[in-house]
Amino acid sequence: MLLCFYLFLAFLFGSLPTGLILGVYNGQDIRSSGSGNIGATNVTRVLGTRLGAWTLGIDLIKGVLPVAGAALIDGPEWYPGAVVLMVFCGHCWSVFLSFKGGKGVATGAGAMLAIAPTAILITIGAWIGVFMGTRRSSLASLSAAALLPISIALLSPQWLWTAGAISLGILYHHRENIKRLIDGSEFRFDLEEIN
Repeated sequence: MLLCFYLFLAFLFGSLPTGLILGVYNGQDIRSSGSGNIGATNVTRVLGTRLGAWTLGIDLIKGVLPVAGAALIDGPEWYPGAVVLMVFCGHCWSVFLSFKGGKGVATGAGAMLAIAPTAILITIGAWIGVFMGTRRSSLASLSAAALLPISIALLSPQWLWTAGAISLGILYHHRENIKRLIDGSEFRFDLEEIN
């Protein structure tokens, strides 16, 4: 019973819409501007780097904390991976946003960081490298999602099923970004214009 209740709590915790909360607190419904997404990329694009960084950091922590807390529960070996998926799903299909939400990159990274830190740090490094080279957050996220199962398979293979699900979820939520990348219309950050 406790295991099921904690999974439910993890889903609720993941559902907290960080970008929306910070945006509304600063007088802006982030869903009505830019791409309309509640994630750190759109918050940065619309409200600047300070709030974008806060969104990124809180979404990472939102992933880490429930999974780290799962270590305090005497559950089966697979249980932390299930908590990862519940937090990720909560972010992507938030109960507070009529089961809509973000794309899960930061929250998924934070959740996986709690169970496979070395593999995720490598993946985060890849995200940074692709972003700095292309200035496209979506391409960096897609690249990281593609690398995630590989790095997990090599370094933490017991979590490959979890990494595979997270990777597929991120790819699914970037469907429109993929179309825009193909036709050349995807948003590109001009770092000099970011405030």
